[in-house]
Amino acid sequence: MTHIQGTSDGTIRWGILGTGFIAGLQTQDLRENGFTVQAVGSRSLDSSKAFAEQHGIPTAHGSYEDLAADPDVDVIYIATPHPMHHANALLALNAGKHVLVEKSFTMNAREAREIVDLAEEKGLVALEAMWTRFLPHMIRIREIIAAGTIGEVRKVVASHNQSLPTDPAHRLNDPALGGGALLDLGIYPVSFAIDILGAPSRVTATAVMSATGVDRQTAAIFDYDGGAQALVDCELDAASANRALVIGTEGWIDIEHTWYNPVPFTVHAVDGSVVERFDEPVNSRGMQYQAAELERLVAAGSTAGTILPPSESAAIMATMDEIRRQIGLSYEADAA
Repeated sequence: MTHIQGTSDGTIRWGILGTGFIAGLQTQDLRENGFTVQAVGSRSLDSSKAFAEQHGIPTAHGSYEDLAADPDVDVIYIATPHPMHHANALLALNAGKHVLVEKSFTMNAREAREIVDLAEEKGLVALEAMWTRFLPHMIRIREIIAAGTIGEVRKVVASHNQSLPTDPAHRLNDPALGGGALLDLGIYPVSFAIDILGAPSRVTATAVMSATGVDRQTAAIFDYDGGAQALVDCELDAASANRALVIGTEGWIDIEHTWYNPVPFTVHAVDGSVVERFDEPVNSRGMQYQAAELERLVAAGSTAGTILPPSESAAIMATMDEIRRQIGLSYEADAA
């Protein structure tokens, strides 16, 4: 079984752009697994200093520009809301920094392609922080599928439903901040389906909108020319078990609650008997694996890996664009 080692020798120096909740989770996982977190940048120096003090980070910058210009930073992790990813990533790349960009990667495929093209032009890594892709259970699932254990994959089923704040001013409900179920939650099952089956040839999507004009719940069917399908759904205001299935002609893989976290899965033969049970705990939350992949790419002098190449992040955003087109969800970034 292949592993990404979720550790670092500490030679690559990280900067954290943004000081919100997700930035704290990533920083904690970095520091607990040997990564060097050198600096943090925020639009507020007070916020930056507080974050630096909380996480033991040597340097606090009062602007994103100062962080990008810091000569002691090699990689910048971008943890701002979706509408800022594009500008933040271009800033960092133009300053010669590799980037790990929170998902969803951007607001749309156009923005994604601009990041990907600039990174390639400059010989830098632009990796989407879809942390699930790099977890040990997902590495193993791809191996099982490649080995033909469950036969020909016919269907992927994945949900991401949560009961989240309903305050209209909350980021998740605000169109100006890229709110809605799809970009925040739906990105997980969409990315998973594309991981297993590739980009779909046809998308059929439907949604129920919120009072603020974002998608409260969305469901989509992906169809593939080879006859496979994916069923994906997401919701902001009702929780579920959030399991996932990969169904093949010779068996199926059942990924337990909550499938996109480091959780167990069971491989069943077509008669229901257990072929394999995977249950491997990880250190920390598990966000260190994506950082380790970025460091591996940097060390190898490569701009694209096989688990989530930049071109696939752009293809995922194109699929998200098509879902949004069908459900009538547009953002300011689409008019650019």
